[in-house]
Amino acid sequence: MHRGLLAIIGLLAFCLAGPVSAANAPASPFNNWASIVVAGDWRAHDGGPTEAFDNARRDVAATLVALGFSPEAMTQFSSRPERYADTAPERLTAQSMVDALKAATAAAPAGCLVYYTSHGTPQGAVLDVMGRPYMFSPSEMAALLDEACPDRPTIVIVSACFSGVFVPWLAGPQRMVMTAARPDRSSFGCSSEDRYPFFDACFLESVGAVRNFTALAPAIQGCVTRREAQMQLSPPSEPQVAIDGALRLRLGMMPFPAGARGVQTPPSTD
Repeated sequence: MHRGLLAIIGLLAFCLAGPVSAANAPASPFNNWASIVVAGDWRAHDGGPTEAFDNARRDVAATLVALGFSPEAMTQFSSRPERYADTAPERLTAQSMVDALKAATAAAPAGCLVYYTSHGTPQGAVLDVMGRPYMFSPSEMAALLDEACPDRPTIVIVSACFSGVFVPWLAGPQRMVMTAARPDRSSFGCSSEDRYPFFDACFLESVGAVRNFTALAPAIQGCVTRREAQMQLSPPSEPQVAIDGALRLRLGMMPFPAGARGVQTPPSTD
C-alpha cells in the first residue's frame, strides 16, 4: 500500500508540471522533457547511400511524440536535411545538438532524452557534416549532456556498432543508457536495403509491448537477440543497458500513455 501511494504521488507531481504546448502529444509524464533525435550518417556499410538512419530518426521521433514527448521541445537532426521537408530536421553538427538541447531544456526542464543512430567504431559514433564524417567520441557526448542536461533525469540511446563504448562515459546518477552493441561488437541493419538498423526496428516494435522505459530496455535486447538468431548473424551484438537505481524506480512510475505504439512508416515505393 505504501509503494502504491508513493507511485500515485510521483505521477501526480509529473502531471502537475504540465505539458509544453504539446498539442500533438498525449498527456504523459514526458510532456515536460527536452529531446533530440539524430541520424548521424547517410551511408550504408558498403559506402553507398542508405535511408535506414533517417527512416529511424523520423519514426523514432514520431514514436516519442506518441509517448508524450513534446514536439515543440524536440529537434530532429540529419546530415542531409534538404531531403526531408516533411519532418524538417536541422543540419547536424556537434554544436547544433548542444544548442538545440539547451534551448529545449529552458522550456522543458523535467528531463532529457537523446536518441542517436549512426555507424560506430570503438572510438565513437559517426557524425557526418556536409559529407565529411567525424567521429563523435564518448567524451564529447558526455560533455554535451553535462552542458545541456545537468542535474536532471536523462535517457541516452545510442544505436551504432561498438556503441557500448559510450556506457562508461555516460552512466551515472539520474542516467539511463541503452546502446545497440557491446563495446567490442558490431550491430546490424545498415545496408542500403535495410529499412531500419536492427536496434531501431526493435525499439519501434517493442514500445507497444511494454509500459515504461525500464521495461523497454530488456524488451529491445530480446528483440535484437531473436532477430540476429533468426538470421544466423554472429557474433551477437548484445545491446547494453545501464540505469541508475533511483532513476530505475522513477521511470517505473512513469507509464507510457495507454495504447501507445511505435510508429513505422510504410517503405517508399519510389
